[in-house]
Amino acid sequence: MGKLRVLSGSEICRILEEHGFFAARQRGSHRIMQKRTEATTITVPVPLHDPVRRGTLLSIIRQSELPKFLFEHD
Repeated sequence: MGKLRVLSGSEICRILEEHGFFAARQRGSHRIMQKRTEATTITVPVPLHDPVRRGTLLSIIRQSELPKFLFEHD
């Protein structure tokens, strides 16, 4: 189990985009990322802060349903 990287909001958006998410809209400093599946649409708000706080990153990981290792050190 690796340690979470310190990431900016833009870097998080890039990781999400590599795994099927797209930028649906943006308001102020928050970009709304979405991924459509056959059953549902996953919506994840990402603050474009640098760096994003650890708890916020954990919440984004949980909401995105992506594996945690994508956001950890190698």
